[in-house]
Amino acid sequence: MIEAFVVGRIGVDFTPSEPRTSLAEATTFRRAVGGFAGNIGTGLARLGIATGVVSSVGDDGHGDHVRSALAAEGISVAGLTTQPGARTQVAFFEAWPPDEFPVTFYRLAPAPDTLLAVSEVPLDELAAAPLIIVSGALLAVEPARSTALAILADRLAARDRRAMSWTILDLDWRPSLWPDPGDYPGLVERAAELSDVLIGSDAEFAAAGLAPAAVAHGPRIVVLKHGQDGVSLLAAGRREALPGIPVEVICGLGSGDALTAAVAAGLLQGLDPLAAIARGNAAGAIVASRLMCSAAMPTPAEIDELLARTPDEPLATRAQEALP
Repeated sequence: MIEAFVVGRIGVDFTPSEPRTSLAEATTFRRAVGGFAGNIGTGLARLGIATGVVSSVGDDGHGDHVRSALAAEGISVAGLTTQPGARTQVAFFEAWPPDEFPVTFYRLAPAPDTLLAVSEVPLDELAAAPLIIVSGALLAVEPARSTALAILADRLAARDRRAMSWTILDLDWRPSLWPDPGDYPGLVERAAELSDVLIGSDAEFAAAGLAPAAVAHGPRIVVLKHGQDGVSLLAAGRREALPGIPVEVICGLGSGDALTAAVAAGLLQGLDPLAAIARGNAAGAIVASRLMCSAAMPTPAEIDELLARTPDEPLATRAQEALP
């Protein structure tokens, strides 16, 4: 049985083989599966979660690579469809400068993931799975927009039939993917109402027009990413913050997806939400200290090792504050 499904855009990433190399200077590249579903799916699989990916690729060699690379990680690709005539998303990452990490997308319209239709997704399996993670970027274009909302609505309707239920919406704000970025706040708010957990950065919440403290009241959990400054958990009327873990940053790209994967794995494995975000914080730091994205996703032992050698205050003395 699939424990977790990741629903979102997918493609391939090309990163200069040598760290600290700009795109203009690079002569060789390393290819890896990329995009929201590729990164988070790989992250979950490496953390021991039986994972399936729901997305679409083009009928090209890059799409074939995505399918075989995911399968090699033990990820189910039964929900990965192929869109005839479409081209798989390609992204070139620049591992320099260290405070910027530019990304150059080659994403011909219509991108395969935007064509994902309700008829192509395993709705019954998605409704029954203990956990799913949905990308907010799927809301940018039809028919993927209606498909994502249908998945979330079906999950909500079937909640009482699941022994464990986590529906995670990752804001995944990519303004270049939206024909009209002004649609983003209203659609994300609608999707958030159908979800149990919201994950996003400070900038993503601002772009969505969502106040984290407001949506965190009640049963909802909010995970707020602060980059190198750490992560906050907002739940049950309180905010608890964990500082960033100092590492030598090689490439910050993919660290947010690593955090989402580790938080999701922790919740699925029954960890206290704060313990889950602590593991997510460590996973993000590990990926930031490596060159690639999906290929850099850590194992449980690597997260344990970093946490064991990271000086930290006891959880009882962590930063806390009441939400307004």
